[in-house]
Amino acid sequence: VQALNLMAVLNPNIHHTMIDGALYPEEVEARQIMAVPTVYLNGEVFGQGRMSLAEIIGKLDTGAIKREAEKISQRDPYDVLIIGGGPAGASASIYASRKGIRTGIVAERFGGQVMDTLAIENFISVKETEGPKLVAALEEHVKEYEVDVMKLQRANKLSQKGKMLEVELESGATLTSKSIIIATGARWRELGVQGEAEYRGHGVAYCPHCDGPLFKGKHVAVIGGGNSGVEAAIDLAGIVGHVTLLEYADQLKADAVLQKKLHSLNNVTVIIGAQTTEITGDGKKVNGLNYKDRATEESHHVELAGVFVQIGLLPNTDWLKDTLTLSKYGEIEIDSHGATSMPGVFAAGDVTTIPYKQIIMAMGEGARAALGAFDYLIRNEFDDKDKAA
Repeated sequence: VQALNLMAVLNPNIHHTMIDGALYPEEVEARQIMAVPTVYLNGEVFGQGRMSLAEIIGKLDTGAIKREAEKISQRDPYDVLIIGGGPAGASASIYASRKGIRTGIVAERFGGQVMDTLAIENFISVKETEGPKLVAALEEHVKEYEVDVMKLQRANKLSQKGKMLEVELESGATLTSKSIIIATGARWRELGVQGEAEYRGHGVAYCPHCDGPLFKGKHVAVIGGGNSGVEAAIDLAGIVGHVTLLEYADQLKADAVLQKKLHSLNNVTVIIGAQTTEITGDGKKVNGLNYKDRATEESHHVELAGVFVQIGLLPNTDWLKDTLTLSKYGEIEIDSHGATSMPGVFAAGDVTTIPYKQIIMAMGEGARAALGAFDYLIRNEFDDKDKAA
């Protein structure tokens, strides 16, 4: 929204109208909007979800991707190249750059998942903050160092070229480096039930604080009884008419302090031992879900306007399945230095086998991977032949 406001301020040929769905629900109903932000260009849907200024311009300028790919491919080899711009990647870049080595970051968007996080109250020394604020501070910190940041880029392939490592990007660009740190994080896990894909963006959502206001006064469900699920239910309870939280296991897994808060709310119903089997709709938007009671095997239907899926994360390692050793959950296996199964390749954060997926943990892991990569560099020799391989 702010990117579009900025474009309109700078260019008199651009006109931007921002509509707050919570204040103008009739607009939401008329346009059948179930996910925000929804952007229209000349009356046609242009995009949904968070987009930076660079992403918007890149989508308008169809030749931008090719031109940027050509520029990226001309860059000299790096000492360490970091894939991912979340807390782990940012931390790794700072620690690597402070060693005086050539450092680069490739990221789709700076901040990763944290950009979609509202309240952060367990980041030690910071009493409370919000995801976008923390990301802005991270980015400013990285800018203090000589780190080459390449945004709107997704890694597609990793390979060895002699002693050097090569990363191919989806844009067509190619980068080489002596060492690589993978910090691609994770994405929301999907339920995989009938109706989920069909109604995604039309009642099925994964970001409670983004899309919650669209369901003001309505009945919604949250799937998942971990910290993220219970936090989502608590947040939504202050906006919607009623929240039904469904947990597959026979007890909630969230922290005790969160469970206590949840049970104090009078517009929340908690159902444990519930297996969601289908998300139902009228062909245009969600109207409910079906679940099975795992104890009695009985099937039930709950009428709803929206379903928020909060059942954990999937590591972003699809592009590495035939390259690095992964766990049965698809996470990158690392050793005590953050090293992976490929020499010179390190990994950090939610994409790895570390047991606790927390911002503060990811930052520490990013620092460890950077120090591990530096240790690797000083113990190996690279000559001009290797660089050109």
